[in-house]
Amino acid sequence: MAGTLSFDDLKAQVASGEVDTVLACLVDMQGRLMGKRFHAGHFIASAWEETHCCNYLLATDLVMSTPEGFASTSWEQGYGDYVMKPDLSTLRPVPWLEGTVMVLCDVLDHHTHEEVPHSPRAMLKKQIARAEAMGFTPMMASELEFFLFAKSIDEIRKGGFRDMEPISAFNEDYNILQTSREEHVMRPLRNHLWNAGLPIENSKGEAETGQEELNIKYDAALNTADYHTIAKHATKEIAWQQGHAVTFLSKWHHDKVGSSSHVHQSLWKDGDPVFFDPNDPLGMSDTMKSYVAGLLKYAPDYTYFLAPYINSYKRFQKGTFAPTRIIWSIDNRTAGFRLCGDGSKAIRIECRVGGSDINPYLAMAAMLAAGLKGIEDGLELGPAFSGDAYEGDSGHIPHTLRDARETLLASDMLREALGDDVITHYARAAEWEIEDFNRVVTDYEVARGFELA
Repeated sequence: MAGTLSFDDLKAQVASGEVDTVLACLVDMQGRLMGKRFHAGHFIASAWEETHCCNYLLATDLVMSTPEGFASTSWEQGYGDYVMKPDLSTLRPVPWLEGTVMVLCDVLDHHTHEEVPHSPRAMLKKQIARAEAMGFTPMMASELEFFLFAKSIDEIRKGGFRDMEPISAFNEDYNILQTSREEHVMRPLRNHLWNAGLPIENSKGEAETGQEELNIKYDAALNTADYHTIAKHATKEIAWQQGHAVTFLSKWHHDKVGSSSHVHQSLWKDGDPVFFDPNDPLGMSDTMKSYVAGLLKYAPDYTYFLAPYINSYKRFQKGTFAPTRIIWSIDNRTAGFRLCGDGSKAIRIECRVGGSDINPYLAMAAMLAAGLKGIEDGLELGPAFSGDAYEGDSGHIPHTLRDARETLLASDMLREALGDDVITHYARAAEWEIEDFNRVVTDYEVARGFELA
């Protein structure tokens, strides 16, 4: 694994002609990389200190509209600048692009040079600092699921996103034969990410036609969010290079299972897992029990950050491995929260609610806030659920984006942890998503009611 680069490494590679381009990237509200391509000579001369971007990048939607209603920026305020401050500790090669390296940037207010509170990286860093003040180091891992298609994104777009064929014709969960046929995409993805310094563990077929999963080793929470974002971006680029489209849409077809992004989490202190207690029947410490109790109590509050679009809620269907209830269980994939590694130092809680469309920084920040609140309040964890969680009728996650927005707005816990302005900002993003969807006539409505209405 090549790992990250020092600034001196970059200077040497630029001088030798090995590197000529630096991608300076921020993470937007949707968890995407946005930024600029610098000539490497200019970057090492001055842009390494800071550059600028339009502040609408943190007040827009998936298609880069400029919705009204955000307090942070607007047409009336003139859409000014933010400062992009390169975090040189994230400087790394981009092996799938010739002569290119990447650096992630923090987003600062142009006038105060303080971090913008609703910037995803800033939101996660704030909760990490809170955990560290309590003596904990948050450790996390996320799984990336996505669908790989036979055709390229250009072909699919020109076809109006109709008749889309996954790259395989059968459920390829753990299937070595089918995934061998996909190695022209997945092998370079694994290897390029490894050489970019990401601790890639494996890829595998998932439980649907054309569905893939990429697993990255657990790490400190901010590193994990960075890895997730870079890996998602690389998946799209490398698939495009090989002539295929991918989607991280949570539910791309009503007849197909959705794609998730499970998040594993634990707290450590001085290199030891705080969640582990060898004297407990399951190995769960009191700290872990209170953390999990916080995750459960406040799950409705932060569901928006796990399911940010109208489409996200179409994934939550019985018998699809997508959870529908706010319960915890022991190694049970029907539950929203699964205890993994019980009885060992690898003990952790896996949140199975989030879809593949999450912004990992927002999801991790919100869950950390909930878990830490559970510890602060000494919450008690109820007994583990046993059986088929789909058969229950209590403790459901919010059913729609509208419901999730309402619980987000009403959350005193998240307002205290993240700030009133931050919650209002993301509630407006959810509101705009609903408004934009509601004005569109869908194919479903026309086919269903064209003659029969």
